[in-house]
Amino acid sequence: RSPGMPPRDFGAGGVPRSGSRLHFRAAMATFRLPLFPLDVVLFPGALMPLHIFEPRYRALLSDCLGGDQRFGLLEPGEAGAGPREGALGTVARIRATQPLEDGRSNIVVAGEERFRLRELVVSETPYLVGLAEPLADDTGPDPVEGIDRLRDLAARYQRALRTLTDEHGRTTWEDDPARFTFQLAALLQVAPPVLRRILALRTASRRVRLLLELLPPLVEDLEGRARTHRGASRNGRPAPGTMLDPPDGP
Repeated sequence: RSPGMPPRDFGAGGVPRSGSRLHFRAAMATFRLPLFPLDVVLFPGALMPLHIFEPRYRALLSDCLGGDQRFGLLEPGEAGAGPREGALGTVARIRATQPLEDGRSNIVVAGEERFRLRELVVSETPYLVGLAEPLADDTGPDPVEGIDRLRDLAARYQRALRTLTDEHGRTTWEDDPARFTFQLAALLQVAPPVLRRILALRTASRRVRLLLELLPPLVEDLEGRARTHRGASRNGRPAPGTMLDPPDGP
């Protein structure tokens, strides 16, 4: 790992292992937040590396490090425009920084609560600042069906992904269905619009239903690629335990 970066003691998709805590502002109606529009999706509880190079985001990083170390990572606007009102995002808390000699930085952020952008506010900073509304899960009973099937699919997806990336170890999945759905979503290799569909859902049960629709073809594809990868890594050698027929006699 790079100097200054934290050890990689995380679960699948960069999600911290059990015992980590999220920070919520659910009691606040709105809050002011520096904004970093970027076409990626950060889930609550997930870790994400970012490379900071533009001068305006160097200024954002400096201001955040001097404050509460939080900014909003959200969907950018179309054709280079600023984010639209109502854009969905996640509060990112800076967990580690690695300054580089030329003024750029590598950072690692942790996803906290989701939010929607109410409006951009006037600011003298070179980066955007917005007024954000917390987006928490709905309260009340939320019976979750299909969670065991989803856990099986998640385990298969994770095993195939580790085979493709030549990683070792096991993932500690969250017991809580809400946290588990975010943990699994952070692992998926799909387009940002699909991930935003998951991020926008406000109950664990609805996220489980959507993930059950998405996972089967993704698992099948990833397992096929993993089998090909294993075969290529053997470089023509038979798999252990394979019996070869002797050559035919003259």
